[in-house]
Amino acid sequence: MKLIILDRDGVINFDSDQFIKCPEEWKPIPGSLEAIARLNQAGYRVVLATNQSGIGRGLFDMATLNAIHDKMHKALAQVGGRIDALFFCPHAADSSCDCRKPKPGMFEEISKRFNMELDGIPAIGDSLRDLQAAVALGAQPILVRTGKGEKTLAAGNLPEGTLVFNDLAEAAQYLITPTA
Repeated sequence: MKLIILDRDGVINFDSDQFIKCPEEWKPIPGSLEAIARLNQAGYRVVLATNQSGIGRGLFDMATLNAIHDKMHKALAQVGGRIDALFFCPHAADSSCDCRKPKPGMFEEISKRFNMELDGIPAIGDSLRDLQAAVALGAQPILVRTGKGEKTLAAGNLPEGTLVFNDLAEAAQYLITPTA
């Protein structure tokens, strides 16, 4: 089975320092939905691992998060794409949970759910914490320049072997294109 793990905000949709708090604020980055559809067509199971501390901060509730994800699923279906599983951490940044990236809890859950090691599995994010959670379980860290990606790249200290692409579409093309 081919698996890929994606962060949501800044990778699939535009991010906001004020959080994505309602379906109307969720807007896909051009080409991201089509990239997911191409990954699906290439045999990848696409999994999301996303910190959603807006819940823990009281900025929105579970019904609103579900409505945001429903909008995302419907938009993906319109271009022939799908998310096979969605994992999220609802806790605020100051909580001591094990699921909030950079901790690897969501990645451990993904490994258990799909009954597979994550060694070499591509994991795409736009922040250092996304990459750190990935490498904790041996996944291949991939940084996109969208969202917080440019700032993350400029700050340096990326995990060894991190691949960098302009956006999800470029990363997907790299992963799908056979190497000679």
